[in-house]
Formats: sequence, structure tokens, C-alpha cells
Amino acid sequence: MRLSTISILVLFLASSAIAEDPARIRRIESQAVPVSPGAASEPLRLSIDTLMRLYNVPALSIAVIDGFKIAWARGYGFTESGGSVPVTPHTLFLAGSIAKTPAATGAMALVQLGKLSLDEDVNRQLKSWKVPENKLTTREKVTLRRILSHTAGLNGHFFPGYPAGKPLPTLPQILNGEKPANTEAVRVTSTPGVEWRYSGGGVVVEQQLMIDVTGRPFPELMRKLVFDRIGMSDSTYEQPLPADRAAHAASGTDRSGKVVPGRWHVYPEMAAAGLWTTPTDLAHFAIEIALSKRGRSNRIISEATAREMLTPQVNAVRELALGNRDHIDRMGLGFFLGDAARPDLFGHIGDDEGFQAMLVMFGDSGKGAVVMANSENGILLGDYIITNIAREYGWKEYKPPDRPRIGAASALRLIQHDHGTEAALKAYSQLKSANDARFAVDAESLIGLAYSLLNSGDVDGAIRVLKAEVGAYPRYWNAYDSLGEVYARAGNNKLAIDSYRKSVELNPANHGGIEALKKLNGDSR
Repeated sequence: MRLSTISILVLFLASSAIAEDPARIRRIESQAVPVSPGAASEPLRLSIDTLMRLYNVPALSIAVIDGFKIAWARGYGFTESGGSVPVTPHTLFLAGSIAKTPAATGAMALVQLGKLSLDEDVNRQLKSWKVPENKLTTREKVTLRRILSHTAGLNGHFFPGYPAGKPLPTLPQILNGEKPANTEAVRVTSTPGVEWRYSGGGVVVEQQLMIDVTGRPFPELMRKLVFDRIGMSDSTYEQPLPADRAAHAASGTDRSGKVVPGRWHVYPEMAAAGLWTTPTDLAHFAIEIALSKRGRSNRIISEATAREMLTPQVNAVRELALGNRDHIDRMGLGFFLGDAARPDLFGHIGDDEGFQAMLVMFGDSGKGAVVMANSENGILLGDYIITNIAREYGWKEYKPPDRPRIGAASALRLIQHDHGTEAALKAYSQLKSANDARFAVDAESLIGLAYSLLNSGDVDGAIRVLKAEVGAYPRYWNAYDSLGEVYARAGNNKLAIDSYRKSVELNPANHGGIEALKKLNGDSR
């Protein structure tokens, strides 16, 4: 089979998979949108390969769940930007905060065994470190239930990880904010049990608690409690990643497409952000949780425990993972949950340095998907792919999230590259009229296209696009500011001054425009 320049598709049907119609996969991989660059042209097709190129995503991996089985799993692209190693369903990705879901399940398995309690003060069993008491913990205590539902009052939202080769802190050092830790100390900063506040710091406390009550290293513990029980052989919490597994891992990539120095960061905050895995393994995990809730499996946790995990502890959270502004997520134990319109929905999203991932599962219908990418644009790409999967597989309860989608500027850049500036301007008018939910058409769309033209050396094309921009948004200050910059680049100082003056008139706080006017007028003060 000849390899394409953009991606290599490798089809892997897991042992638990069902036979799948390749036509369904092709429809998901290549969706047409109601925009054409010319009257006689075919509608624009934003295939997965095209989207990966637009979003600077070198490696992508997908697993689709249908009827409580893995319908199909595929890898796309190469494990590193500019590399030649193809992505397969066994390629490892960092899962970001999705790491919290197997960790929570392992903690609940310990609750089942009587080694942990959901509702007692965690300080009773913590040995290596204790949650420092303060006036906020006089009456209410930090409990495992509160940690898993992000209501423990603990701080520490996000962990940036540690560049490869740098000294790594111990868990107590992380929890105390002591060097070489690069985050603040984990402390109770609001009364436990009062409010929802996402806390990766709380999950590090959970990790320490699980280690203290079992006396086992966290990766070994999770392998025995979760991974080995359901065949998640491509998953590990080992940090740093051992060499034999590193050979099968994708390299992290920033938004511009550059490889993260050292390929990835190291996360001693394993339970919060340190899971290496694949969409196939996470799909097996999601299926197991759904089946456990239905009383059809108990390889990790019982039906009662699964129902406990998927029962809302908080009825509305302040961050969007699975929902949108009209369908606010709820919080279970370790999982984000759907609102009342989607009561069987559970999952999580994840974001590590150079990696993003999404897990979505409808527990009653047995439908879901996992998308993982080695890019900080992975969730934007994943939203589009999951929407296509939802349409193809009839997810009746699916509600698209509010996060920006493809972005009109990206689509317009594609059309301009292939068909020219006139075609891109025509497509912009179509997109604006169609109001397609997959595109974020706004006052910045044409500006993005203009700067793409400017960066490629097409100053005249950039001016043409920005003239259309100020025509469409005559009261938007940044339209004139951008046009002023391009006129200045073209050497037309008079028109640059006119544009900057209009920009400052519309936005007197535009200090960049004020400084540009000073320079253009020869004022060096």
C-alpha cells in the first residue's frame, strides 16, 4: 500500500469490535460543507487530512463505540511533525485530565475493598502528607467524595508538567509547593463541600491517599486495579515514560505545529494528568463503566459503585467539557455528566503540554467516541470529528459544544490557497449567510485570512481582503487597525494614517494604533 503525504490510515478491529461498513467511516472522514469556491465547483470538503493540516495536528487517533462495542479504530498521520512513523491504534498519547477518570475508578475500587472511605476526613489515612488544617476546615473536612466531585475546596487547577530531563519533585513537594515543584502549594482555599471548583490539586491528594493506603507505586496500583482487569495493555501512568513504551508514543506539538522540546513533558501528578494511553483502551474503559452501571459487568467496580460514580454530585459546573451554555454539565465522581436532557452521558476532556483528548460516552445506548491528538488544537479538531460521528451513528441526545469550531479563517485560507482570493471572498459571503454552526464566522474571520496573505507576501491580496472587512464591519476598530498595518507594510503612509485614525476614533484605548500613528507622523517621543 502506498503511503500518502498527509496521513496513513491503519484500520484495527479490536477483539470486541463489530463489523463496520467502510462507507460510514469515509463519510466521517470526509464531510462536505455548503460552501463552494465557484459556481461550477464541488462543495468544500474538509476531510480529516485537511483539518489536520489546517490545525497543525501531525497525529490523530480515533475509536468509535456503537452498541457497547468498538465499531472501529484508526490512526491518522505521523507520530511527529515531519516524521515518517505512521500512527496506529496502538500509538500512545498523553490523555491530559482524562487521567482523572481511571484514577477515580481505581479509588472507588479501593472503596469497595474497604481500604478507603468516601466520606471520612482523608487526613485519617494520609501518611506521607496531610491536608493542612485552617479555619475553613474547622467544621467541614476534605473527603474523597469531595475530591472526586471537585467540591473539596482545594486549589490547583492545572499542571504544566516538567520538561524532559529536568528534576522531578516528589508528591509531598508538589503538594507543599516546594522546589523543584513548579506549582503553588495545594491548600484548602474555600470551605469543603460548599462549591464546585475544578481542582487537579485535589486529585494529587487522591493519588497520595491511594499510595498511602496500599503501599504500592501508583502506576503498579492502577495496572492491577484497572488496566489488567479489562485488557488496557497500551495504558500506563509511568512517569517518565519507559523507553520501550516511548518508542510507540506520539510527540507533543504546540499550536503552531512545533514539536515540544524533549517530545513531551513529564507529569509526576499522574492521577491528574499523567496517563499515557490510546483511544482503543479508553473506549474499552468507557464501555466497562457503562456495562457496570447496567449490571452487565463487574471487572473493575460493581453496579452499585458505577451508579454512585455516575450520579450527579453537582447539578451545574462552571466549565464546559461535554455540554454548552444551554446544556450545562453536571459532575459525578471523576466524570463530567450530561444535563437532564442527556442523563446517561459521561466523559471528560484532557489537555497536557502538546496533547489534547476527548472521551464521550452515552451509557444507556452504548454509543461513544474517543479522540486523541498530539496537538494543542486537538479539542477543536475533535469537536468537528465527534459531531460527524454523532450524525453518522444517530446520537439523538448529542448537543454540540460552544467551543470554536473549524473557524472561518481556516476554511478561507484553504480556499484561497487552492482557488485564489476572489474565491475565498465569495466563500466568506456564503459562510456568513449560511450561519453554519461548524464555522465561527465573526469580525476576525477575514482579518485572519488577510494576515495569512500578508505573511505569504501577498500584500495586495491582504489589502483587498481588509477592504472587504471594513465594508462588512464598518464600526469594528480592529478592521481599520489591521488595514492600517497592511497599508504601512505596503509603503502607503497616507492610507495607513487614515486607517489608524479611524481605528483610534472607534477605540480610544487602542494604544498600538496610537503608537503607530506617532511613528507614521514622525513623532519619536
